[in-house]
Amino acid sequence: MSKSDKQLKQDIEDELRWDPKVNSAQIGVTVDNGAVSLAGTVDNYAQKWAAEDATKRVQGVRTMAEDLSVKVLSDHKHNDSEIASAIQSALRWNVMVPNSVTARVTKGVVTLEGSASWNFEREAAEGAVSYLEGVVSVVNLVALKPQVSATEVKEKIEAALDRQAKSDSKGIKIEASGGTVTLTGHASSWRSTQDAAGAAWATPGVTEVVDRMTVS
Repeated sequence: MSKSDKQLKQDIEDELRWDPKVNSAQIGVTVDNGAVSLAGTVDNYAQKWAAEDATKRVQGVRTMAEDLSVKVLSDHKHNDSEIASAIQSALRWNVMVPNSVTARVTKGVVTLEGSASWNFEREAAEGAVSYLEGVVSVVNLVALKPQVSATEVKEKIEAALDRQAKSDSKGIKIEASGGTVTLTGHASSWRSTQDAAGAAWATPGVTEVVDRMTVS
């Protein structure tokens, strides 16, 4: 049974308040025909991440627009040079981030560049800098290098979904072109679509995942 907009809004607000990583006091939630929008301010970029994740956890969320701005508390403000120094250390000490990843900072906005062989390395780089004081936004431009053929990519993703016994695997269709994988079809929850996308990203040679799955 689908939720009303009122019930979905209430559930999201409750989830945001329940999550200790989120300061929900200045976050507004609106729901229009099932489409969720978050607006307002958060104290740091990590809270922005946490608010998005908390919203996605709520059953019934199918689409989400996020317009949260980061207003760094005065005690946590740093200039770009200080942030860049912290980023350099964070990337260097993270064993999952390759040396080919670089970063630049402009007014607290961090841009990650360079290349990686795996998506988890790209995500590790973003995670390493997202929790640093003074960071207001992260733009991840790290490029992935394809390693195997499109046919191999498709076969490996299908095998992974079957092997992991994903309940929605039969309803998900996979198309591969070069290193780009497009997922279509339907799944029972947002988490199922994330699981399918995760299986795609974990496949050697995948450089981009286009998620066009619907939740039903």
